[in-house]
Amino acid sequence: MRTGIIRLLQGPFWALCVLALVTAVPTRAQQLGVPQTGVLTISSDRLFADSAFGQRVFKEIEAESALLSQENERIVAELSREEKDLTEKRGTMTAEEFRPLAEAFDEKVQSHRAGQRAKLDALARRGDEARGQFFELAQPVLIELLRESRASVVIERATVVLSSDASDITDAAIARINAAIGDGAALESNNGD
Repeated sequence: MRTGIIRLLQGPFWALCVLALVTAVPTRAQQLGVPQTGVLTISSDRLFADSAFGQRVFKEIEAESALLSQENERIVAELSREEKDLTEKRGTMTAEEFRPLAEAFDEKVQSHRAGQRAKLDALARRGDEARGQFFELAQPVLIELLRESRASVVIERATVVLSSDASDITDAAIARINAAIGDGAALESNNGD
């Protein structure tokens, strides 16, 4: 009887039991929601937009954009009043007297327009710079996910023609990046000092 059990443990039955145990116990990467595949995909737009860092940046830019819009409305209202006053003066002035006033008003309009455009461009640059900073800070987390999954590459999901959702690590990356850097406000204030 005892030799029968030993033969059973040495034979194919034992190999199947060990294989079943190995495959039944999830790896650390699988436990953490990281797929075990050679190629991983990620949505970089969603990674940034759904992260705490990206949400903070979007809120700040949205608030600044609203302030800029209010400022623009105020400037437009002021310029409209000036234009109306200038139009009323035109009937009481000669062309030679009116021309310098009209040219000065036109320069003022162009100056305000250029100033507002520069502020909009600065806001867009700020968003681009924040996105670049985010991906720089996120890189170690993405490298860790790549190593855990034993994949050889992480590619942009939007460029893939067909893939399994199992290869997408976007949600896992967002969770880990949020845990690692939060909304990034503390990191930006430390850089400003």
